[in-house]
Amino acid sequence: MSTLIKKAGKIFPVLRTFQGYNSQIFKGDLNAGITVGIMLIPQGMAYALLAGMPPVYGLYASIIPLLIYALFGTSRQLAVGPVAMVSLLIIAGVGEITEVGSDRFIQLAVLTALGVGIVQFLMGLFRMGFLVNFLSHPVLSGFTSAAALIIGASQIKNLLGVNLPRTNYVHEIIAGLSQQISEIESITTAIGIGAIAAIIFIRKWKKTFPSALFVVAAGTLVTFGLGLADEGVKIVGEVPKGLPSFDAGFVSFSDMRLLIPIILVISLVSYMESIAVAKAIAKKHGYKVDANQELIGLGMANIGGSFFQSFPTTGGFSRTAVNDQSGANTTLAAVISAGIIALTVLFLTPLFYYLPSAVLAAIIMVAVAGLFDYKEMIHLWKTDRKDFVMLMVTFVATLALGIEEGIGLGVLISLALVIYSSSKPHSAELGRLGESNTFRNIDRYRDAVVTDDVMIYRFDAPIYFANVDHFKEMIDRKIEKHGDRLKLIILDASAINTIDSTGVHMLTELIRELNEHGVSLYIASAIGPVRDKLKKSGVVELMGEHTYFFDVNDALKYHQKEDVKIKKRKFNPLQTNVIGG
Repeated sequence: MSTLIKKAGKIFPVLRTFQGYNSQIFKGDLNAGITVGIMLIPQGMAYALLAGMPPVYGLYASIIPLLIYALFGTSRQLAVGPVAMVSLLIIAGVGEITEVGSDRFIQLAVLTALGVGIVQFLMGLFRMGFLVNFLSHPVLSGFTSAAALIIGASQIKNLLGVNLPRTNYVHEIIAGLSQQISEIESITTAIGIGAIAAIIFIRKWKKTFPSALFVVAAGTLVTFGLGLADEGVKIVGEVPKGLPSFDAGFVSFSDMRLLIPIILVISLVSYMESIAVAKAIAKKHGYKVDANQELIGLGMANIGGSFFQSFPTTGGFSRTAVNDQSGANTTLAAVISAGIIALTVLFLTPLFYYLPSAVLAAIIMVAVAGLFDYKEMIHLWKTDRKDFVMLMVTFVATLALGIEEGIGLGVLISLALVIYSSSKPHSAELGRLGESNTFRNIDRYRDAVVTDDVMIYRFDAPIYFANVDHFKEMIDRKIEKHGDRLKLIILDASAINTIDSTGVHMLTELIRELNEHGVSLYIASAIGPVRDKLKKSGVVELMGEHTYFFDVNDALKYHQKEDVKIKKRKFNPLQTNVIGG
């Protein structure tokens, strides 16, 4: 039975988390589930508005995906649902195909969720989670910082009550606003700025207090009580009542082909956001999340949610933090949150009729303010200018060229830097530190001892087709530096974890070239797979009997013994007489 439970636990990780479940654990889950559920009501509606969809779709996206992730996900505290970044990608990607807010737009947004789910599920199934590594941290930081500005700027029209054309370019929004300053609605502006101030104040007072729900309730009551809708304040209006029904009519393979670029971007970006916070929380609580199972869990959540009118969802930073702080111990907290949302769409949606759009804009703007990662920009400027440039190029490209183009360029830059770095890896000539058996880079340790007849060379990367020329060029430079007295090269292979056929060919030519000049080559600290490859390829036979050494010191000792033997044979007077006689 225990074996059966273990096998089932691999498919449904929730079964493992419920082992040893008790009333104390449930108390934490209940508190967290209710807290996040209340928080998710206004956030879901706000992020649906940001995605260009009616607010109720944000509530739909907060029910089924949460329930499915609770079954398949490995993070016990991750709060899945609508997030600002994905909402921005939806309106940017789907908005290029059809009119924002139209029935076709909604259909394509839901279809995007299905596509994202399929991609993530397949990535998890085939253990392809490593692909997200091509979105380096500087690229993601630059992209999210630019996205934060775009999201914030996109909500200015709702915050100030002005009619601005929909665009994903901040400079166009600012230009449009400058022409309509006289049209700013003072009451709407007061509500929006008041809501921002209230959220910030409440969060400083108590982080777990549902500040967003408070401003939603306050804004709705004030608008209804003072009749502000008649004074020009834009309100949400009627929010449909009832649970989302099963619907497969949105599926269209021809439309899916149109959505492939945005599906791929959302699949990677949303997973990166989710796995980052999931790993951080898991480390705090002393357990591990399975990256590939997370892909399966998020994929299944998006696939299942799409058939119940959900747009793409993922794990969110802020809600996950609140979920953890509120005492979530298992994914049952997510089930409780989904229950809160379900009760809301069943009974409470009429209460949102007089909810000002400015309040939802305020919720979005406060939420995305934390995405602007200025601290990382300062840190990289001080520590790694190359990564800083990568961050800024992605940041500027996203603002100037567009969201998909920005992240696409960032990925290309990341790949280019990976290729460049691997083609010109670090290497060093080593010297002995005093009388010890320790050898270090002579450029960093000026007192490291080097002799003209022996060169110790360390190559800090695999040897393969992209860097063989660099390897040969660097070792030739050092040979030239040692001059004619050089008799031995010791290759410290401790950092070489693999060598391909091009590398083997280069090494073979190098050995022959060295032999012609009376220079030997020893290899020290090579790992098993590298030794096996060199043996199979005939390099060992070419080098001679004594080629591999445990470490550099062993290689030097052997060389010194051989050197002594040669000198004895050369200067032994008895031997000289025999030869002469």
